[in-house]
Amino acid sequence: MTHNNPYNLLPLKPIGRNETNTANTYSPQDMLKIYEQQFLTEVPEDKLTEFLPMLKGFYDIDDHTLDICAVIFDAVGDACIIYNHKVQIGDYQIVGELVKEELADEDYSDSEGEEQQPAQAYTLECKRIFFINDVQMPYQFNLFIQGDGYSILTRKDSLLEKIYWFVNDSFEEHLLDDSEDLESLESINEQLASLGVREMDLTTIHELVNFIEDSLIDDEMADALNELIDAAE
Repeated sequence: MTHNNPYNLLPLKPIGRNETNTANTYSPQDMLKIYEQQFLTEVPEDKLTEFLPMLKGFYDIDDHTLDICAVIFDAVGDACIIYNHKVQIGDYQIVGELVKEELADEDYSDSEGEEQQPAQAYTLECKRIFFINDVQMPYQFNLFIQGDGYSILTRKDSLLEKIYWFVNDSFEEHLLDDSEDLESLESINEQLASLGVREMDLTTIHELVNFIEDSLIDDEMADALNELIDAAE
């Protein structure tokens, strides 16, 4: 059956029919595209009530399919901003040598008062490459490792590192610190524009930093770190 396409909806190929044979089914990626078009397509106000039935007819889907599209969209909601700015994870790099840290003298007794030997702590300079709109952006950090736990101290040199500190510096620090190193949203967007990356609002900046924090150490890097520690011990 042929349907009019006055809004230039994307032609998508269904992967089958639902169990009751009343609607097409689509891949998750295409269902996300359908959902995005539901809200991103410019529709004249006097045509709003006609648009949704037209959308459903064009793709031969029902309300249940649209509900599933919404669930998929919510599941990747935080990543949509990342998707729109084409943020991608690049390779990691071990920048320096693994350094054994001397722990301060503290009481490491257990609940019964018996002294426990703390796990050896290490620090290591690392770098992760990210891409925004295909522009390569380095992110360097110092990794503190002890036992099964670790913490990260981000440098303040590259643009991506400055964006991290812009988000994580407290409100009071932004008010009190008048140093030249303090970044503003305007200065960040000026630097992004100089690299050919479109400007970001505060929500986008926060989502970007969340994505960076979640992506710094992947399984491959964790395995490499464990090998370094095993060799040091």
